[in-house]
Amino acid sequence: MSLWEESPFSVNIVENIQKIREGIRQATLRVGRDPSSVQLVAATKTVSANLLIEAYEAGVRIFGENRLQEAQEKILAVGPRQGLDWHFIGRMQGRKIKDIVGNFTLLHSVESLEQAQNIHDIAKKLGIQQHILLEVNVAGESTKAGFACNAMKEAMDKIDRLPHIVIRGLMTLPPFSDHPDDARPYFAELRQLRDFLAQRNGSYGEIKELSMGMSHDYQVAIEEGATMVRVGTAIFGKRG
Repeated sequence: MSLWEESPFSVNIVENIQKIREGIRQATLRVGRDPSSVQLVAATKTVSANLLIEAYEAGVRIFGENRLQEAQEKILAVGPRQGLDWHFIGRMQGRKIKDIVGNFTLLHSVESLEQAQNIHDIAKKLGIQQHILLEVNVAGESTKAGFACNAMKEAMDKIDRLPHIVIRGLMTLPPFSDHPDDARPYFAELRQLRDFLAQRNGSYGEIKELSMGMSHDYQVAIEEGATMVRVGTAIFGKRG
């Protein structure tokens, strides 16, 4: 993929972002939330740098990347811009974590205690605190990574002792369905888990972020408490 290659599909990014912002507004108002409580994370896998710049100019300030090499190339191509944050939202391979830590504002998909310890050790060497979300396999799918719900209290207790990690919240990927409402119980369960953990004693009582919901189901996720929605196709269109 060329960093400057245009999408083969016609797409109006400004109009799409406006529609998503309105969708976020409507979803929050339906459940009595403030629209500003939800952050839009543009999922940018395989999207050209040209389109990212267009999205930035249309008001998007968080880009979420799945692949390290692609992200590194785009970060250089797009360059530093006021208010722009890069999140890593994909699965993190062990050998690549050393190049991920410190180069992304937030890691959405920390899936195990071993991975958290690895991130901590690298962050310690860099002299930084790395902000993370813990991925929860709410549905217990064998094909997906992440913590089991019933293991979260013990995991949080252990990870919270690592001074170079800041736990900001939780993330999940529900089983895919063409019907957005099918994801609702999984989103609700993650919110309930977050609320349970936040009520426990300990310094991690301030966790608040819920990264859940994508292009087809982000409004349902917001209704169930999402504070971050990862939207790609609905912004950039289908990708070849």
